Amino acid sequence: MPAAAADGRPTVLFVCTHNAARSQLAEALLRDRHGDRWRALSAGTEARGVHPLARRALTEARVDTSGLASKTVESLGGGPFDVVVTVCDDAREACPYVAARRRLHHGVPDPSRAPEATRLDAFRQTRDALAAWIDATFGPDAPPLP
Repeated sequence: MPAAAADGRPTVLFVCTHNAARSQLAEALLRDRHGDRWRALSAGTEARGVHPLARRALTEARVDTSGLASKTVESLGGGPFDVVVTVCDDAREACPYVAARRRLHHGVPDPSRAPEATRLDAFRQTRDALAAWIDATFGPDAPPLP
C-alpha cells in the first residue's frame, strides 16, 4: 500500500485493538472533515466488526459510515503510511510494526466499556473528542505535524 493516495493526499492510519469503535470513529471523522486533504484508513491488531453504536454516533452527526469495515493492520499490507495514529493505549503497546513517516498517539477511553445505560453517550463524547483533536491536528489551520 503506497504512503500517499494516487491523488497525492497523505495517508493516515488510525489503529486500535479491535478496529470496532475509536479507530472507526477517527477514520470516518477525518474522511468527513478533511478528506480533501488526507486519505483516512483504520485497522486493528484484531478485527471484531464495527460497533453499532459507533455507526449510530456518526450517523447522528451526519457522517457517512458506508465504507467502514473492521480490518487488521496486516490486511493493509504494512505500509508505508504517512502517519500512523494509535487511539488506544493497548494498541500503542501491542501494535505490530507498521512502516510510517510519523507516529502519533492520542489515547481515548473505550466507549464500549461504559455502563450500558450511558454507553451511547460515551460514544458521542468519544466522537466529539476525536473530532476536536482531528481538526486541531489535521485541519487546514493545524500546525505542522511533529
